[in-house]
Amino acid sequence: MRKLLVALLALLIAVPPAYAQERKTYGQAELDQMLAPVALYPDALLSQVLMASTYPLEVVEAARWSRAHPGIQGDEAVRAVEDKDWDPSVKSLLAFPNLLARMDEQLDWTRRLGDAFLAQEDQVMDTVQQLRQRAQAAGNLAPDERQRVVADGRTIVIESADPRVVYVPYYDPYVVYGPWWWSAYPPVVWAPWSGYAVVRPGFWWGVGVGITTGFFFGGVDWRHRHVRVVHVNNYYVRPHVARRDVIAHRPIAPGRWEHNPSHRRGIAYRSPDVQKRYPAPAPRREFRTEPRPATGGLSARRIERSDVRPQAQPQPGRAPAPRQELRRE
Repeated sequence: MRKLLVALLALLIAVPPAYAQERKTYGQAELDQMLAPVALYPDALLSQVLMASTYPLEVVEAARWSRAHPGIQGDEAVRAVEDKDWDPSVKSLLAFPNLLARMDEQLDWTRRLGDAFLAQEDQVMDTVQQLRQRAQAAGNLAPDERQRVVADGRTIVIESADPRVVYVPYYDPYVVYGPWWWSAYPPVVWAPWSGYAVVRPGFWWGVGVGITTGFFFGGVDWRHRHVRVVHVNNYYVRPHVARRDVIAHRPIAPGRWEHNPSHRRGIAYRSPDVQKRYPAPAPRREFRTEPRPATGGLSARRIERSDVRPQAQPQPGRAPAPRQELRRE
């Protein structure tokens, strides 16, 4: 009996950590909730949203830039930020200011979506398909002059009718999917977008955004349930534009998309498994100039971040300078 009690006590001690580990993944109700506002997007645009959501701080920075440059969208907006050190997926969303603004305003949603995508990519893809099937069954997902909707068995593909024009729909999840099925987890609902008009109950459309052919470099491989990089020749994925870090100085190669932790900017991962897959990157190497002994000119010497001279310490009696923090404006 004593041995049995000891064994039971050990089991009780072990259960809480296991339960905590289990809670690091999202349940089906939570996945339905967070994917509701974007599941009916064209596949290519959906792939860009999912990739960009894994870099929430860069989404904030891009949205801030977009607010400071109103009226710029499409290819023009993406070309204007070639010098920015943001992930290509984040840059691509500058073409769609309304969408980028919502991702910035609902930053908690954006981060949760990115965490779910990194830890449960196959379940995210399954959830998108389930939501599309519900919308189609309710009579609210049909092809028109803006988009193509192709059903192949259990897979529903959504594409732009014209590859040079993207229409980003706004819709009410409470209407398009039929009666909502999780009372404790209502769908994420955004306010109607300015300039959009009701086309049918629950669906709004705005003016299409013009892009060049091959604008999107991402797509969805529904068979294998993951995002793939399908286009590598876009102007915004050239090595000197898209990849300034030490992890990859080359164009994005075709194949399954891979998360780049350097663009995470230190934001912690929700899932311990994802944390193990993407440990904190090593400090970037820096350069500083030093006088050349012979000519007196300047020469660059590669140094580790730990070699950088420490900043001057505050003088006694003087308050230290305030730390810079990233926040929305």
